[in-house]
Amino acid sequence: MHRPSRRAALALLAACAAALLGGKALAQSWPVKPVTLIVPFPAGGGTDAFARPLTAQLSKQTGKQFIIDNKGGAGGTVGATLASKAAADGYTFFMGAVHHAIAPSMYPKLEYRLEEDFVPVALVASVPQVIVVNPSKVQATDLKSLLEFIRKNPGTLNYGSAGNGTSHHLAGELFKLQTKTFITHIPYRGAGPALQDLIAGQVDLMFDGLGSSASHIKSGRIKAIAVAAAKRAPGFPDLPTSVEGGVPSYQVATWYGLWAPKGTPKDIISSLQAELKKAYAEESLRNTWNGLGAEVPNLYGDAFGGFVSAELKRWAEVVKSSGAKLD
Repeated sequence: MHRPSRRAALALLAACAAALLGGKALAQSWPVKPVTLIVPFPAGGGTDAFARPLTAQLSKQTGKQFIIDNKGGAGGTVGATLASKAAADGYTFFMGAVHHAIAPSMYPKLEYRLEEDFVPVALVASVPQVIVVNPSKVQATDLKSLLEFIRKNPGTLNYGSAGNGTSHHLAGELFKLQTKTFITHIPYRGAGPALQDLIAGQVDLMFDGLGSSASHIKSGRIKAIAVAAAKRAPGFPDLPTSVEGGVPSYQVATWYGLWAPKGTPKDIISSLQAELKKAYAEESLRNTWNGLGAEVPNLYGDAFGGFVSAELKRWAEVVKSSGAKLD
């Protein structure tokens, strides 16, 4: 049996060492060019509300620009499909949301698989859903008076959503199921357009993530009826909960997370996670999250992946129980 010479063995060891050092050097120097963050919804929605301040902070920390690329459509699945096919070189990431844990149960022929085509990076934020109405069209002041109006006027109200299969859609269907009421669903291509029509009075109400509704609630353009949670939201201490409103089972949160295309170098993912932890430690970012009704997260890598797996199962059960379908 031929044995390699001592010189050949040393050369092999040197090559292996160079490869290892090269990988570390790659992570240490990352990023050396702009980083793209695919956001699968139009500008102005909840995902944008967190993505923009986060990318601004990451750009400041790293000295390289983090660019948002809005790719809306089909409840966030168009952007997710594009992200799943992106180069796994550490310069394209995907900021998805709870909608992507719902999509597999609503869209039977997705072109991507969330748990197989992506690597979980981190949870970005989690905020409770909020029931909001156009105050000129819906005179309700709290959850009890809203339910009283809906029951006295069945089928007269409609609700907008960010699209079929999104958390806005399923939150509305779950509300109807648990309160035994009926409201017509109007799907849009993102929370931003739906909110604009709510403000304009084209739709009556929404079951929205508090992050995207926050500024409009504070300005008085829309009225918040209740948060779908057991406790009041940070930054909105005067807003009652669904539990206080007499529907304790109605608790829904909208969360946002970061993924990398499968095959992205682990060292680069670790570098991004380190930058995220640094960003979340900044008081300005923490204040922004609080103002949007969100708590600063601490869920990374496999722990975030486990959370997503549980959400996939949970929403599959909601879809089945509510009978929600694509409109």
